[in-house]
Amino acid sequence: MKIVTWFGTLAISEDGGVEECCLLEKDVEQLAEHMLLSMGNEDLPSHGLDLRELALKCGFVELEEDYDVLLREVSIKAAKRQISMTDTDDKRIIQAVEAMDDIDKAANELSERLTEWYGTYFPELELTAESMARFVLRFGSRENVPEGHDMFAKASSSMGAELSLVEEDLLRNFAASLCGIYDTRKHLEQYIMSNMGAVAPNLTNIAGAPLGARLISLAGGLDKLAAFPSSTVQVIGASNALFKHLRSRAPSPKHGVIFNHPLIKGSPWWQRGKIARALAAKISLAVRMDVYGGKHDPSIKEKLERKVESIKKANPEAPKKQSTKFTQPGPGRAGGRPAKKHRGQNKSGMKKGSKGTGDRSGGRPV
Repeated sequence: MKIVTWFGTLAISEDGGVEECCLLEKDVEQLAEHMLLSMGNEDLPSHGLDLRELALKCGFVELEEDYDVLLREVSIKAAKRQISMTDTDDKRIIQAVEAMDDIDKAANELSERLTEWYGTYFPELELTAESMARFVLRFGSRENVPEGHDMFAKASSSMGAELSLVEEDLLRNFAASLCGIYDTRKHLEQYIMSNMGAVAPNLTNIAGAPLGARLISLAGGLDKLAAFPSSTVQVIGASNALFKHLRSRAPSPKHGVIFNHPLIKGSPWWQRGKIARALAAKISLAVRMDVYGGKHDPSIKEKLERKVESIKKANPEAPKKQSTKFTQPGPGRAGGRPAKKHRGQNKSGMKKGSKGTGDRSGGRPV
C-alpha cells in the first residue's frame, strides 16, 4: 500500500513495514508546496501510522527532534502560503464594493450635517451632497461668492446669519474632509471599473463592471456566484421582499439588484419580469464561463440582446388587469363563509336552553 506523507511517498506492507521510500529533499519551500498539494489526499489505514517513526526508518531524519523542528518550519510556511492564496482578485473586488458602501453611508450622514450647519448662514443655497461640500470648500462665507456666479444674487440678498472667521475655517475643514471622502469613492469606482474586466470578463460584458462587482459581493465570491442557479441570480439582493413573499401573501419579487441593468430599468413594467429571467440566465452562464472556461465569449451578449428584442416584440402592450371574481357573501361572515359556531350555541345561533322571541308559549298548545 502506498501512502503520501508531507515528506514523500512510502510503500507500506500489510504488517506495517516499509517496503519503499520516495523521499523529498529537505527544502522547506518544496516540502510546504507538497504539503498543500497532498492535503486531504492521505490514504492512511484505519489503525493509523506513526509518521515520525516512518521518517526515522526511511532515513529522512536522524533524530526525533530533527523531525519536530522540520515539521514545524514546513507547517508555518504552508500556513502562510495558504493564507496568501485566499486573497484572490474577486475578494479584492468585494472589499472595494463594501468600502464604497461604507463611504456612501458615512458621506450621507456627514453631508446632512454640513447642509444643516451651513444652512443657518446661507439658507437660500439649494445644493446638496458633493456640490454643497465643493461650494463650502471653495468660498466658505457667502460674502466670498464673486459677482457673475450663479449664487451671487442669492448670496448678496441672503437672510442667513453672519459667519465668523472661526466658524468659516471649521466649515471649510469639514467640507475638505467630506470632499476627500467623495474623491476616495471615485478612486474605488475607477479601481472596480479597471479590474473587473480581468477578474470576470464575460460577467462584465453582460452586466457591466458596477453591477457585476455588486453581484460578486452579494454572493460572497465569484465561485459562489457560479454555483447559484439563475433563479437565485434573478432575485439576489431582494432578500427582504423574498422573505415577505414566503411569510405572507405578498407577490414574489421579479428581480433583485439586476434591476439596475439598463435592459430592465429602461423597459416597461410588464416586460421586466421576462427580461430579468433572460438576463439572469445569461449572467449565470457568463459567470460559469469565467470560473471554469476562462475565455471571453462575446456571443453571450448578442444572444441576450436578441432574446430581449423578441420579448419586447411579443409583449408590446401592457396586459389588461383581470377582475377578480368574489362570491356573494352569505348569511354569515364576509365572503360567503358560514359563521363560526361558538361554544354553548345551538345550530340556530341561540344559547342552549333559551327560548325564541317568536313563540313565548314554550311549545304548548294555546
